[in-house]
Amino acid sequence: MSSTADRMAAAYTDAIELLCRVTPKGWYAERGTARAALTRAGIPTLNGVFETTTEPDLGALDELATEVRRQTPHWSIMIRGAAGDEVADLAARHGLRGRSELPFLACATADLVFRADPARQTLVRRIDAAENERYTDALTRSFEAPDGVFGSLMGGAVLDADAISGYLAEESGAAIGTALGMRTPGVVGVFNIAVAPSARGRGLGRALTEAVLRDGVAAGADAAYLHSSAMGRALYESLGFALVETWTVFQPS
Repeated sequence: MSSTADRMAAAYTDAIELLCRVTPKGWYAERGTARAALTRAGIPTLNGVFETTTEPDLGALDELATEVRRQTPHWSIMIRGAAGDEVADLAARHGLRGRSELPFLACATADLVFRADPARQTLVRRIDAAENERYTDALTRSFEAPDGVFGSLMGGAVLDADAISGYLAEESGAAIGTALGMRTPGVVGVFNIAVAPSARGRGLGRALTEAVLRDGVAAGADAAYLHSSAMGRALYESLGFALVETWTVFQPS
């Protein structure tokens, strides 16, 4: 795998560790080259066992999977690249029989293409922890998720952390979109890009993404990464992102 993929994967792991250390119910652990991160949200990919290399440490994965499984029914195992039969068998033994691919995209910030409509940019503002409940509500509605599924993920002082930036898109007093930036040395990660169904197709996803990236560049980032949904991939590629790896995710079926 490329050095870019290695660097971006390490930045992602560092960002998830940061989030788990500041979110109110977070938990984080390491075994060998594997990592475990719990936010207690009701979404499997927000509670996971991660392999930091492209050669999984099966013993470490098994140990952490056992610990995480005890603590939440909503969890996953993430592997960089394609997962072999041994990893699939390990996941199945822990009850994770659902399997999917997760594109991991990255970009040098010098190659970013900013072209959000200025009128849309004015709808986006950075927020702090005083608005965490409003942010969580907007995140839930924009992802069309069940009420309460994000729990205390964005609670406490998460949105006041030096390396974490939260954003809302607002119109006529209503929060209609979210974004989150998480910075590690030289790198910015883009998370939580979501727009309410009624406001989609108007360029707000781009405006929110660009807000994260502009602030990341201002803070010294020379590279950026994100995990992409099928819906968002064309947007991210138009900004300059390109696929560096495809991760494999195991979760409850």
